[in-house]
Amino acid sequence: MPLELYLDLHSQPCRSVFIFAKKTNIPFDFKFVDLATGQQYGEDFGKISVVRKVPVMRDGDFILTESVAILKYLAEKFGTSDSDHWYPADLQKRARVNEYLSWQHAAMRAHGSKVFWFRAIVPIITGSDVPKEKMDSAMEDLTLSLKVFEEKFLDNRPFIIGEKISLADLVAIVEIMQPVGTGLDLFENRPTLSAWRDRVKKELGEALFDEAHKTIMDVACLPQTFENNGMLEFLKPKIQKMFN
Repeated sequence: MPLELYLDLHSQPCRSVFIFAKKTNIPFDFKFVDLATGQQYGEDFGKISVVRKVPVMRDGDFILTESVAILKYLAEKFGTSDSDHWYPADLQKRARVNEYLSWQHAAMRAHGSKVFWFRAIVPIITGSDVPKEKMDSAMEDLTLSLKVFEEKFLDNRPFIIGEKISLADLVAIVEIMQPVGTGLDLFENRPTLSAWRDRVKKELGEALFDEAHKTIMDVACLPQTFENNGMLEFLKPKIQKMFN
């Protein structure tokens, strides 16, 4: 049985897994899980994962959830001496990758996702913009995460571990691109971040980068999708929790 990846490229963790598998020529079957229609809550997907989130990887009888775990598994199973830079054997370089992957969950990912929801999803569901004070607070958190990323994790290096791209850079770029998809230019007036983005894009290949991000750069279609499939009513309680 070929490797199966259950993905929706609206999801930044899904994009990281998709890009890595494609970039490193790992053969896989793309199993689309339509988050906008709630497919992850269906009976069929429930048989794959009780977590009901994507990405999910199935390698024969082995099923793995959580994007970071999947990325490390793929890097270790399919890695070669030429691709060691993704998840280095060198103890300290691997520690740097793990450091970023541990930090980003409650920082870059959390803050970028909140801004994305506030700009792209909440107005669709509530019919009005997020209150200014909440949006300003979310932007402050994201700005701080970007500052820490530039000053600590890049620290004037081309990539997080030095001269070579790694899983840490891949996970970082997909998270930063999430709010960018709403029309927010996070690279403006951030020359260090912008130059790093360009290097990452070059290493990944512009065609692959654009293929992976095409969906998130077209979020304007989400209102009609939610209207058609009834997800508006389903999401309202989740949105209300954000403001309680």
